[in-house]
Amino acid sequence: MLVDKVRDKIKSVLDKFGEELESFKVERAPENFGELASNVAFLLAKKLKKNPREIAERIALEFEKDESFDKCEVAGPGFLNFVLSRSEHVKVIEKILDEGENYGRSEKKHMKVQFEFASANPTGPLTVGHGRQAVIGDVLSRIYSFLGYEVQKEMYINDAGRQIDLLGYSLWIRYNQLLGVEGLEIPEDGYRGEYLVDMARELIEEIGERYKNVWNDEVREFFKSYALERNLKSMKATLKRLGIEFDNYFSEKSLIEDGTVDEVLRILNEKGHIYEKDGAVWFRASNFIDDSDKVLVKSDGSFTYFLTDIAYHLNKFRRGFDRIYDIFGSDHHGHEPRLQAALKALGIPDGFLKVIFHQYVTLKRGREIVKMSTRKGEFVTLDELIDAVGVDAVRYFFCMMDPNTHLNFDMELATKKSEDNPVYYIQYSYARIRSIFRKSEEKGIKFEPGKGLEKLGNSKERTLTLSLAFFPQALEEAAEEFAPNKLTNYLVDLAARFHSFYTENVVLDPENPELSQGRLNLCKAVEIVMRNALNLLGVSCPERM
Repeated sequence: MLVDKVRDKIKSVLDKFGEELESFKVERAPENFGELASNVAFLLAKKLKKNPREIAERIALEFEKDESFDKCEVAGPGFLNFVLSRSEHVKVIEKILDEGENYGRSEKKHMKVQFEFASANPTGPLTVGHGRQAVIGDVLSRIYSFLGYEVQKEMYINDAGRQIDLLGYSLWIRYNQLLGVEGLEIPEDGYRGEYLVDMARELIEEIGERYKNVWNDEVREFFKSYALERNLKSMKATLKRLGIEFDNYFSEKSLIEDGTVDEVLRILNEKGHIYEKDGAVWFRASNFIDDSDKVLVKSDGSFTYFLTDIAYHLNKFRRGFDRIYDIFGSDHHGHEPRLQAALKALGIPDGFLKVIFHQYVTLKRGREIVKMSTRKGEFVTLDELIDAVGVDAVRYFFCMMDPNTHLNFDMELATKKSEDNPVYYIQYSYARIRSIFRKSEEKGIKFEPGKGLEKLGNSKERTLTLSLAFFPQALEEAAEEFAPNKLTNYLVDLAARFHSFYTENVVLDPENPELSQGRLNLCKAVEIVMRNALNLLGVSCPERM
């Protein structure tokens, strides 16, 4: 596209000069300084120890010979500013109209990647905090697939370990309390949410008093399995409401049952990376990172989460992925270096695992900030947030800030029908375009794809076309930086430039049919790009608002 054209031209000029640069920027120029700008002269000047303005002027002379550019100017101490020809702008719109839903899509990369996300402990309903991770993972998966990667989405089910024992026991307590058994209390580290009371009521309807005041191994397994199955069903239903479904659900317990955990211990032992101390088995993390050694098997013989997670990632490696992306909450920062160390100890290549961290969500309810805890039961569920503001707002708001930034989710803003609400603002732009095409039919102006584009050329039309040309770059940046907010930022900017264009230009003018067709084609291109972007975000494209 336009950026690539400028970049390729600069590279050919440098090649003509006998010079080469690994990287340089080509980006949107500041207002009143052309359309695109580059810092290439500064980088080359540093390399050659020459004046950047002189280098820029020399490069600019080469661009004057190219009919694809109306202008190439040197600004300030050596910035290069470019104005592309009208024909280049026309090519942008023609390309979008031709490619439609594939505009911005990349060719198949023959690279198999996995995104693992929303792997919350299945001990209760999904909270707002879980929701941000789920949406970030889903949007990144969509973007990577759109960019040509073979993508698998996976959810890891933590169905082994002490937290599941506590969940089952907590449900048994609630079950017996409802049956009138006295003297039973949920342990301090148990689960206290009202969802377990509701689950216990349903259980009583199903099995009556069968396990009243009865506790043994069989009962423990029953209550664990019942609670786990119900919670997983609830989690999947909530995620489905958000348009999120997984290609695979992977059980932590399966790693123990199929012997992968034992195999990890054997491999690490053979390589000399584990030892015994105080009745426990330890991983020599200190041999790889600046950290203390970590327990793999506790003194009571139970496996740590760290050990099963190592086994899980060995399993992923053996499934043939080229790269895997785990999305963790910020409280897992300490887990990544020791996990990377363990993978290195197993002989898994560096770079196989990339961990994407996200900060947490603060939900604002007026001036009140709601705290969330699945154990104490003081939380707002993801379902409740969806009910309050709708799927579109939930998905968009979870994406609109850099994942590494704390998100203040403003529920009032999310439901506002004004341009202050970015979701409404963007969707209103899309609906307005659809309205233009309905009106064109009413006025008997039949849309003719590709017609009248040569009539476009005023500043608002050129600015809007330039924005459309940047869509593929926005996708690439979102993928490279694991930042869905690059796409939301792009959409807000595109909507603003469309509104500006629409305010100052009559689209349907029966007295100027050629120009009307050109502007209809420009509107159609905006519609296509907006739809492609909104689809990647999982946000709907309303025909009317």
